[in-house]
Amino acid sequence: MVKVYALSTCPWCKKVKKLLDDKNVQYDVVDVDLAQGEEQKQALAEVEELTGKRGFPVTVIDGKVIQGFKQEEIEGALKGEK
Repeated sequence: MVKVYALSTCPWCKKVKKLLDDKNVQYDVVDVDLAQGEEQKQALAEVEELTGKRGFPVTVIDGKVIQGFKQEEIEGALKGEK
């Protein structure tokens, strides 16, 4: 399972989504800045719990947390590399 926490205006977030799209990876995305109320609070809390801060993008691939656009790390995680 792949989940991306992003901001709709963030260029690095767009790069993560494009990379996943180009590789035909199905993923869930939470555009935190477009979420409202409790949904936004919950998403921010999840990001902070995963990373210890509020930086975007955050990509979670089978439990592996990758903060930022790190193409090689994302591709490795998609292949199941540790």
